[in-house]
Amino acid sequence: MSYINAGSILPKVLLEEIQCYIDADYLYIPRKEENKKSWGEINNSKQQTYLRNLEIYAQYKNGARTKDIADKYFLSVKTVYKIITNMKTL
Repeated sequence: MSYINAGSILPKVLLEEIQCYIDADYLYIPRKEENKKSWGEINNSKQQTYLRNLEIYAQYKNGARTKDIADKYFLSVKTVYKIITNMKTL
């Protein structure tokens, strides 16, 4: 997320009205509902996580120990068990 100087994009009258509520501070303006993107949509992390989880599940099915899988992916054993459980239901 980047910051834009409101003085450079907003009309002066609107800026002055906003300053009645907040002055010289940061203000987050949320996206319109129709422009929102789901988690991982921008940088493809959702797909990458899914592919990683497929690998983890395949390794588990091939007999790899959960501790070894956790170490390989820098995860906790508990997280590996959650991934395995979730992948079984797909």
